[in-house]
Amino acid sequence: MDADLVAAAQDAVAQGHAESVSAWVNDALRLKAERDRRLAALDEFIATFETEHGAISEEEMADAARRARGRAVIVRGPRSRGSRGKGAA
Repeated sequence: MDADLVAAAQDAVAQGHAESVSAWVNDALRLKAERDRRLAALDEFIATFETEHGAISEEEMADAARRARGRAVIVRGPRSRGSRGKGAA
């Protein structure tokens, strides 16, 4: 493993976010496997859709991205004390 990943795993254990380095690695591999399964399912869905309806064009993808951005809800965490915003002097 890369040294920076070992350090991240050890830090997670030290902070109580993982029981052990092995558990941290196991969780990471589980997340990777789930991501890979989801991407494969998405690939299959897109292939089936395109077989039935034709290839999705760049224009259709750009239009879908614009619509998604228009519906997006922006969520930000609490402002830090040094942030300037409403009421900040």
